[in-house]
Amino acid sequence: MVVPHHPAGARLARHRLAGELADVVPPTLLADLIAVLAELVGNAVRHARPLPGGVVRVAWRLRPSAEGAVIQLGVTDGGASTGPRLRMASTDAADGRGLHIVAGLATRWGVERDGMGQRVWAEFDPAPTHRPDLVPAG
Repeated sequence: MVVPHHPAGARLARHRLAGELADVVPPTLLADLIAVLAELVGNAVRHARPLPGGVVRVAWRLRPSAEGAVIQLGVTDGGASTGPRLRMASTDAADGRGLHIVAGLATRWGVERDGMGQRVWAEFDPAPTHRPDLVPAG
């Protein structure tokens, strides 16, 4: 799907992801997927150029594995002068923690670049994780 290269794009992507995967993945995993997707789209809007048409491309896919479905999220933008990287934010900094959130929730993440821009992806393995800090609402 494509969303505007605008803060509203993250909201659109989150709602679409939640709608498509709500009946497919457990609620705690869905919460992680939504948080990571919001960070990736938000970073694309704040730090990168848009793709032609003023958009960001957002995609997810479920890939079967022996343990269950591996889920990969990807956000493609027009790239920036510097690539995404983990950085240490001071306690007073207003930003700089997003990729730490991505790294903490996803099994792995990375960046692919080509002549058109960059794709930042995050992957979630199906292995169940016990998250006592999260309780499904409802």
